[in-house]
Amino acid sequence: TNFAKADLIKPNSGIEPIQVVKIQLRGLKNNDQLYKDGGIEQTWEFAHPKNKKYTGPLEKFKKMLKGDSYYMLLGHKEHQIEQVYLNENVATFLVTILDSDKTYYKFKWQVEKYKGESALNDCWLTTAVSQPISVGSSI
Repeated sequence: TNFAKADLIKPNSGIEPIQVVKIQLRGLKNNDQLYKDGGIEQTWEFAHPKNKKYTGPLEKFKKMLKGDSYYMLLGHKEHQIEQVYLNENVATFLVTILDSDKTYYKFKWQVEKYKGESALNDCWLTTAVSQPISVGSSI
């Protein structure tokens, strides 16, 4: 089956901050489900332009996600999202991942409301994801 890029969810101003994180995590969990690296591409859709400037272009972003800091997000088993902070422009979440090796990791995930002359105006987009903090294994 050939899935078009149109199948990716696009940012819109009706998508709440926690939904942004859920969409990204669901993509990473099922990275190759739609097509190879489709989940990474879905995550990229919700990366804030200032984040894309540092992590892009897309091919570089894919390499980064497959690197030491973020590989455990790809194909992870489950995730929990806890809102830590929210105001009208910024939201911070604590994300706990159970990876495919049954190890837990925590990430700080920051989402900001984009302001600018573009289709992204008023959309919540991810500005930062911390390095992982290992929190041991599940039995």
